[in-house]
This record gives sequence, structure tokens and C-alpha cells, in this order.
Amino acid sequence: MKFKLILFSCLLVGTVSMAQVPEDAIRFSWLNPSGTARNQAIGGAMGSLGGDITATFTNPAGLGLYKTGEFVLSPGFNFLNNKSAFRDESNADKKSSFNFGTSGLVLGFNGRGNGVKSGAFSVAINRIANFNSRVYYKGENDFSSYSEQYASELSNSGKTIGDPALNDPSISLGTKMAIYTYLIDTATVNGTLQVVGLPEFLDSRQQENMIVTTGGITELAFGLAGNANDKFYFGGSLGVPVVNYRRTSTLTESDISGNTDNDFDYSSLRETYTTKGIGLNAKLGMIFKAAESVRLGLAIHTPTIYGLKDTYSGEMKTNTEKYAGLQNVTTETFTNNRASQYEYDLMSPWKILVSASYVFREVAEVTKQKGFISADVEYINYKGSSYQSASTDNSDNSYYEDVNKTIDDIYKGSINAKVGGELKFNTFMVRGGYAYYGNPNKENELKASRSYISGGLGYRNKGIFVDLTYVYGMQKGVNFPYRLTDKANTFATIKGSSSNVLLTVGFKLF
Repeated sequence: MKFKLILFSCLLVGTVSMAQVPEDAIRFSWLNPSGTARNQAIGGAMGSLGGDITATFTNPAGLGLYKTGEFVLSPGFNFLNNKSAFRDESNADKKSSFNFGTSGLVLGFNGRGNGVKSGAFSVAINRIANFNSRVYYKGENDFSSYSEQYASELSNSGKTIGDPALNDPSISLGTKMAIYTYLIDTATVNGTLQVVGLPEFLDSRQQENMIVTTGGITELAFGLAGNANDKFYFGGSLGVPVVNYRRTSTLTESDISGNTDNDFDYSSLRETYTTKGIGLNAKLGMIFKAAESVRLGLAIHTPTIYGLKDTYSGEMKTNTEKYAGLQNVTTETFTNNRASQYEYDLMSPWKILVSASYVFREVAEVTKQKGFISADVEYINYKGSSYQSASTDNSDNSYYEDVNKTIDDIYKGSINAKVGGELKFNTFMVRGGYAYYGNPNKENELKASRSYISGGLGYRNKGIFVDLTYVYGMQKGVNFPYRLTDKANTFATIKGSSSNVLLTVGFKLF
């Protein structure tokens, strides 16, 4: 693997008191499509259209097209299937979960002069990230053992194995559990005393990993927009995202030789990691009617500043047969019987959105419009994410500086592209769209992308509207079961498909 990934591995092995890694930063910025059923049906290409409560979270200027008020509710359901490939072996798993799109209230009002014809205020809530997923992979690995990461950390630390290392706060909890269960120990190799992992001496070993994640990011937002003579629209919004994330993973490594006298049978590491917190961001936007049927949009999303708290606990079981038998230990053994907790701040990257749309038969009375086509392009600078210590004494800053440097080294800016349209037949509408979310990774080996194909139907009559949408998603990603500093890192490639069914129901208030 290339130098940057090796550098990343070195950083992770040195992570002894923190739980945050660069991959966690991407989780809060490489988000899934969200919005009302109408918005998702057209691929999310709503940046220059307006007239939908989703504008609160994309381009708040779109609220300026409201002349009246409306209430919106958007429940949905998501089905996820993941296929993984690891060490030339394929596996599959699936998970389903309830989801919801943008819901809330928009209130239109008359302008107060000075060229402002009308305006609108919105209060909306939206699930901007859905973390519900399950990934499983396994394969035969004759290249490396997960014990090597712990052996390497202890060897590089210069600490003595046993009680000195177990009581040293600079040694990671994973390495302490590996020492306690005899997953790693000292041995004479080629006449030199070294720290080794007992599975290293096997010709091969089976590894399997089950990762279950739940939760999401739910954002409450307040938007305000104005309409200047039905020609220029401007607006802004404040968002308060609430984070609730939980990941449980079980990594197991086992001997496949059938030999019961080689000092290793199996070892498993079960980890539970939660993140909770709250953030603050702002969005500013404008829409300009360049011609009767042409709308152009521009929006800027500031970084979200999160205050987060992580909780981590782990359990390791190792059976070294006649060497030390079956040993079991939890992280609480080394943390006064309490789960480890870490508080820190995270800043997500900036986002810039440009958009354009063409409305067929553009007239003030929207019920007489015949449809539209629309396109959005987003640029997100993923390497702009950064961590900062929440401690007032700044004792953790050197660690976070290393993490931030690694984020800058392994991630890049990326483009998201969306296109969609709608045809209107009196009170019924037919919609379709496509969205592509680009790869945030610099390294070509770590291919990751997301594509979504969507379609939907809409009904509007006498102040009531109902929209139904189906979104089919295709995702590519990678997962590292562990990281090593002295050799290439093995990883699983993940290909997922998702089916999201979303219903939006709303009615005009006046």
C-alpha cells in the first residue's frame, strides 16, 4: 500500500487515549440523499427550483417562492443490502430501518416594501444522515494477523510486557487486552527476543468481521427568505444537527489448520463505540431568474461545528490452547470499571452548490406550469474536516494535529452531481432523477462512490398534496479490519444497494 496509507496506520497504532480517526470525520460529511419525496424523486436537484421545504437545507433562497404557508410530513422506509469481498471470498448481509425526510412548517408573508415583494419563514426537521447498516465479511488470510498491530505498538513503545505495560496510560486499551489474554507475548526469533503475536506463526488463519451501525444525524433548521419582484430570491438558514451514532463490531481470527497443539485456537475482539453530540451551521443562498423560464441558483454551506462525546468499550477473548488457555478481559479492567469517554470538537468541510433549471411555461400561477428539468453540482472539500480538543488545557492537541494532518493527506475535494425533472398532468405529476456522489479518497485503491436512481408520483389538488418516491442506491466503499505499520493493509471492498420508499403528505395553511 502507498506511503499515505502506511502513515495513516502509524497514526492509528499510536492512538492510545483517543477514539477519533479520520474515517469518523468522513462519516459526518459524506452524507446520503435526504429531503421530501418530491426532492428525492428528482435526484435532489432542487437548488434553483425552490417552492419546497427542503430548500431550508439546500438553498434557503428557494423559500422565497412561497406565497402561502404549508405543513409537511415525510415518513419512509429503507432497505439495505451489502455485498463484501475480502481475501477472495464474498459474503452478503442486509438490514432494514424506518427513515424520514424533511418535515415541518413554512409560513409565507407579504413584503414590507424596499423592493421585497414577499417572504417566507420555515421550521423544519430532516434526517441528513442514516447510519443504519450491517456489514459482514470473512476470508482466509495468509498475509497478516490482527495481533501484529498490538505487538508492533508494544515493541515500538519500549515498555516491558506484563504489569508495567498494563498500568501505563500511554499503551492503548487494545494492546493491554492483547497482553492480558496472551494474544501477544515475547519470544526468541532468530536469536533475538521480540514481541510477537501468537497467530503470526500460523501458515494461514480465517478472519471474519461483523459490523452493525445504527443511528443518524437529525437536523433542526430555521429558514428565512425574501422575494425581490419575482426576479431575485435570497435566503439563509441556521441548522442544529443532533448526532446519535452506535457501532458494534466483532472481529474474529481463528486457526484453520486443525492442529490443537500450536498455541493458538482463536481470538475475538468485540467493540462498542457510540458518538453523541450537537452542532451548528449556516446556509446562505440566492436564486435568479435569468430569463422567463430559466432559474440559476447559488448556495454556500458553512462548516458544521460539532461538540461530540464518544464512549468506547471492548472485550477480548483469546484461546492459546496449552500456552495460557482461554483468557477473557474487558476494557473496564483498565479504566476503573467504566467505559472510556472522550470529548472533542469536529468541524465539517465547506460546501458550495451551483444549480440551474428550466421551467416549462413559467408563469406566476404554479398550477399552470407544465414541468421542469433541473441540475445541481456540489463541491465538498472533504480534506477540510478537522478535530480539536474539547479540553481547556489543550493536552490532546498534538494527537488531533496528527489526525488533521492525516485527513489532509488521504482525503480530497469531490464533486456531487444531480439531475432530475417533472412532468405535470393537471393534478398529477411524474418525476425522475439521478444523483452521483464522488469519491472522497485520494488513493485510487480506495474506490468509493454512491449513485442513486429515483422516480416518483405526485398529486396536488385543493390545497392537499401527496408525493410517493422510490430511490434505488448503489454504494462502493472499503473497510479495514485492522491497521499495520510495517506491511500493506488488507481491506474488504463493500458494494451495497439500497431501496428507499418515501411518502410526503402536506396541506396548504392559507
